[in-house]
Amino acid sequence: MVEFGYSNGVVVIGGGVIGAACAYYCSEAGLEVTVIERGAIGGGTTAACEGNILLSDKHPGPELDLALLSSRLWADVAARLGADRLEYQAKGGVVVATSDSTSTGLQSLTASQRRVGIDAIDISQDELLDLEPNVTPDAVGGAFYPQDSQVQPMLTTARLLQHVRARGGTVLSGTSVVGFLHGPGGAVIGVRTDSAVMPVVRGAWTVNAAGTWSGPIAELAGAPVPVLPRKGFVLVTEPLPRAIRHKVYTAEYVANVASSDAGLETSVVVEGTSAGTVLIGASRERVGFDRSVSLPVIRKLAAQAIGVFPFLSDVALLRTYLGFRPYCPDHLPVIGADPRAPGLIHATGHEGAGIGLATGTGLLVAQIVSETTPALDLFPFRPDRFEEAVA
Repeated sequence: MVEFGYSNGVVVIGGGVIGAACAYYCSEAGLEVTVIERGAIGGGTTAACEGNILLSDKHPGPELDLALLSSRLWADVAARLGADRLEYQAKGGVVVATSDSTSTGLQSLTASQRRVGIDAIDISQDELLDLEPNVTPDAVGGAFYPQDSQVQPMLTTARLLQHVRARGGTVLSGTSVVGFLHGPGGAVIGVRTDSAVMPVVRGAWTVNAAGTWSGPIAELAGAPVPVLPRKGFVLVTEPLPRAIRHKVYTAEYVANVASSDAGLETSVVVEGTSAGTVLIGASRERVGFDRSVSLPVIRKLAAQAIGVFPFLSDVALLRTYLGFRPYCPDHLPVIGADPRAPGLIHATGHEGAGIGLATGTGLLVAQIVSETTPALDLFPFRPDRFEEAVA
């Protein structure tokens, strides 16, 4: 049997943006890295993302702390690898309030965000129209977040892993993990795969960054985490002249992001891309891995987008796509070493914020592996917190 890997290295399960970021920062720390992806690189949840790097949609707390760290790190990564090569755009975000009551609630949120270091600027109706001239005249005001940005998810994932390979790392695509290797005391010391060429990959640490599919991986390791799929659609318009300047969404989007409802929820977020197309999201529902296309959901998203930008009523829809966000019941990602399975680290459960939180997550994982002081308190993200809740 051929064995691969490094006894003191890191095995990363998952070749999406979270796994790529973990691999990037581990390789930057001088560690030998092997990434294992069951399909194509970036072909899972990452391929169904819009590329959001948002601070604006988060309330003060551990996730916003992670978002702040990640936002700074994304700017650093873009400077190092090339902003154009990632399609990194520090375009800023605009939240639209369409009623006085919504505006009041939004102002309460921005005030709390400013207290923890977010540049959240309350704006009047006239200031909103200055920022987004094509927005609905029904809007009464909103908020501007100059720190919001975006990347192209699949392109960025590929660039991160190119950097890993350039530093001597290995990336195995089309390879599934089918089991774990265990050493003394039950410690995880690598994985078994379905590859005839590399059926065993060893490492001192194994990182579960399998996104929506990390639940079964965790079960396989004997350290379950309750990560479930949350389905969402994105619409793509025909290419247009630049008509939407920022990432724009309604204040209701923040509430839906934080909701635990299993049923369908839609709240519009609209943005332009470098190619001229306009992306329209986002829906949320927990229906397992059902990939069926729902015309009512698509129509509802389109109608909500037209409500924010009326000119879209005359624009053709080019295509739609869907994906599954890795959802955790408490809406916090799972990041950290698992005491139930020494040698196993989880980096999963980021739901719809995975792109934006990837760099911070990757840095924290590299710090755990390198036994250096983490940049953030990992206690809120600990993998075994769900067992504590039912104990």
